[in-house]
Amino acid sequence: MSEQAVPAPRYGRIFQHVPHPRIAERKHEKPVLVEDQHLGLNGKVALAVTAVVGTMWAAYIFAVVAFVSLPAAISSGNLTVIIAWVSSNFLQLVLLPVIIVGQNIQGSASDKRAVQTYKDAEAILNECLQLQAHLQAQDQVLDDLVAKMRTLSAGSSS
Repeated sequence: MSEQAVPAPRYGRIFQHVPHPRIAERKHEKPVLVEDQHLGLNGKVALAVTAVVGTMWAAYIFAVVAFVSLPAAISSGNLTVIIAWVSSNFLQLVLLPVIIVGQNIQGSASDKRAVQTYKDAEAILNECLQLQAHLQAQDQVLDDLVAKMRTLSAGSSS
């Protein structure tokens, strides 16, 4: 029975790493933040108004303005007028800036989370690339060991 020479497998060739196209795209990007959004004229006006109204100072000023009309509402003796003052003058005027302040805080926290997530993804990607390099190095060692074993096996059978 004749033995045929079997080519030595190259373990490094079993798997060929092909980087995902997104990896190259990410190198040219940064995390998307609220401040990066494109704004037209209306967006710029809205942002300016929000910046002014969305402060606690605006809430305090609106509360003072609302309290100016409180004596008139109370002196009317009409429950409907008093309820209208509470809902229209006080709650709407004061809660609007407070809600905007809260949303600004949430937006800032969201931006921080986006940056952290982006950095985490970059770290994971880097770790995966290092793992890929490690596996390729191990494949080379395996290839060398298999070649050495074949050499030793061929030498002992002669």
